[in-house]
Amino acid sequence: MDLIIKPTEACNFKCTFCSSTDIDPNEVGLLDLEYIYKFLKRYPDTNTIIVNGGDPLMVKPEYYQELIDHLNEHDYPASISFTSNLWPFLMRPEKWLPIFKNDRFGCATSFQYGGGRLKGDYSEFTEKDFWMVSDAMLKHTGERPDFIAVIVEENAHLAIKNVELAKEMGVECKLNYAMASGVQGSTYQLSKIYETYLEIYDRGLAEYEYNTKQMMKRLKGFSTSCPQNRQCDSGIRAFNPGGDYYSCGSFADDMDYPIDFEEEMNGEMQTPLANDPHIQTMKMSCYTCPMFEICNGCKKTVRDMKREETTEAHCKQMKTLAPRILATNGMSPDMVTPYVDESIN
Repeated sequence: MDLIIKPTEACNFKCTFCSSTDIDPNEVGLLDLEYIYKFLKRYPDTNTIIVNGGDPLMVKPEYYQELIDHLNEHDYPASISFTSNLWPFLMRPEKWLPIFKNDRFGCATSFQYGGGRLKGDYSEFTEKDFWMVSDAMLKHTGERPDFIAVIVEENAHLAIKNVELAKEMGVECKLNYAMASGVQGSTYQLSKIYETYLEIYDRGLAEYEYNTKQMMKRLKGFSTSCPQNRQCDSGIRAFNPGGDYYSCGSFADDMDYPIDFEEEMNGEMQTPLANDPHIQTMKMSCYTCPMFEICNGCKKTVRDMKREETTEAHCKQMKTLAPRILATNGMSPDMVTPYVDESIN
C-alpha cells in the first residue's frame, strides 16, 4: 500500500494547468496528521507516503518532523516522497535541510518547457530557474532531484527537450499527460503521449524517461505503477486536506469516488473503482486488443476520455502505434487487432 497525502492546496506557483492555482489562500486547510496515524495503524506495512500539493513546502517543516517521529516511534517502514517546485528550499535551504537529510526522505521536483509553469509573480519558471533549484539540491543534499513534466497541447512539441535536459542533468524525468482536473479543461490524448514515448525510445533516451520504461515492460506482465496500473483500489489511497479519502489522487482532485474513511479503518478494504463497470475500459473491443493494459491502465483517463468523446480518435492512432509498442516489449507486431468504430453502435 502507498498513501498520497495533500497536506495543503496552497502553492507559491501559479501554473496554468494546476488545480491549486485558483484557490483562495484564505480558504486553504491543513491535513490533520491524525488521519495519517489512523491509516498507518490500519495499514502498518505502507511502503511510501507520497506528499503532493499545492506545494508541500507551504507547510512548516515541523509538520513533517512530527510525521517522521511517529514513523520512528512505531517502527513503520514507510518512506516519505515529496514532489515540490523547491523554490522555498532555494530561498532558505537551512529551514528544510533537517527534513531533506532524513533517511526516510526522498524528493522529486517539476519543470517543463512551455505549458504554463509560472512562479508566484506569474513570470515563467525558466530553465535557468530550474538549474538554480537543481544546483541548490546538489550542493546541500548531494543529489540532483528527478523531475516531472506535465504535457499539454501547448507544449507537446517540446516534450523531448525535457528528456534531453534530464540526460544533461544525469537524472530521470517523468512525462505525465495532463488530466482533466482542476483548471485543466481536458485530458491530453493518451495516444499522443505514447507517440512521444516511442520517439524517446527510438532516440535511445528511454533510460532518462520513466513512463517510456513502463511502456517497455507493461505488456510483458511486469509490475508497473501509476498511470499504468489498474489495481488502484488495492494499492493506493489518497487524502485531501480536509481529510476526505479516495483510492486515487487524480479522482481526489475531482472529489469523485470517495471512500468512507472510518468504515474502511474498521472493516474491509473498499473498491469503488473496481466496482464501477463504466471505467473498466474505453471500448468493448479493447478486451481483445493487445494494447488493453496500456490504453486502460488508468481509470481516471478512461473516465475522462469517454466523457470527452475522444476514445475513437485515441484508438485509431493507437492502432498505428501498436506494432512499434509491441516490438519494444519483444512481442510480435502481428498481434494487433483491427480498429472497430464503436461510435456508430
